Amino acid sequence: MIRKIFVIFWRDVKTSVRNFITLYILVVPIIFGIIINVFSPGINDTTVEIALLEGENIEQSTYLKQFAKVEHLESLEAIEERVRKRDNIVAILPGDSGVYYILAQGNEPEYVIDYVKNLAAFEHFDIRVEDTMADIRDYGRDIPPLKKLMVNTAMIFTSILGGMIIALNIVEEKADNTISAMHLSPVSRVGYIAGKSMIGVVVPLVGSILLLVITGFREINFFHVLVMILVSCIISILVGFIEGINNDDVMNAAGNMKLLFLPLFGSIAGEELLADKWQVLFYWIPFYWTYKGNDLVLSGRGTWMDILTYAGIVAGISGVVFLVLAPRIRKGLE
Repeated sequence: MIRKIFVIFWRDVKTSVRNFITLYILVVPIIFGIIINVFSPGINDTTVEIALLEGENIEQSTYLKQFAKVEHLESLEAIEERVRKRDNIVAILPGDSGVYYILAQGNEPEYVIDYVKNLAAFEHFDIRVEDTMADIRDYGRDIPPLKKLMVNTAMIFTSILGGMIIALNIVEEKADNTISAMHLSPVSRVGYIAGKSMIGVVVPLVGSILLLVITGFREINFFHVLVMILVSCIISILVGFIEGINNDDVMNAAGNMKLLFLPLFGSIAGEELLADKWQVLFYWIPFYWTYKGNDLVLSGRGTWMDILTYAGIVAGISGVVFLVLAPRIRKGLE
């Protein structure tokens, strides 16, 4: 039985490698990891930009580079043109009698102007970091929030892609009439479903681990990760079977799987942007609980009790969905 399940799984792997769309899905987690590394800011990165005259005051430029992104331009006209652009870059320029002035477009956030004013004053009075009288004490959360959010979203997204591969493989089998032939083979229906489901687990599992390693989350508890990935795959696998059975075209099946993106991104937006009193609106979405569980895993704050609680909720909701969809899946495979 187990050997037959692996035969079905291995056939799906070979079919997926030959298909461009599914091959693309297989490498998506790696692409996600590279993109997140490139575009997510570091915990110490600053978003404040300052324009300076090139070669005018090298010491000032060196000082400001410690606390802001410094851009050098060759002339006053070039700086004025640069400041007028839509981003929030501010210039520090030499005025009369060696006094510097700050040139801004006028619509920059107040905190940016205040920050540049303070930097200019600190540089004038030669105040260094070591001159501070304050100690820094923190909670040890050194992971950039945006990077954690992007990795968390990419992990859930990868689980949906696993379901999409199942749907595409079933559509291709329908085209080849191999589903009908399954009834004449020694493989039971349960074995067939288990074999088909394996790629919907292996792809998210391998993809998520690659994603975590590429993006630098190597110190987290990977057993917690394993639990959250396994439960998050259940919904995607069920929907993958439904879409594969109900569609005769690869593009239609892939398009319908995108419907899962709406509850995925909606629940994440709700968790991040809405007040606590509105969170109850998202309790029915398994991706909402998966996101919360993954957040604890990525931040290293989750205990086994926390992880099992969120995994249990996701498994419970998935069980209800299974009871609803199981008759349609069984009928589609007859």
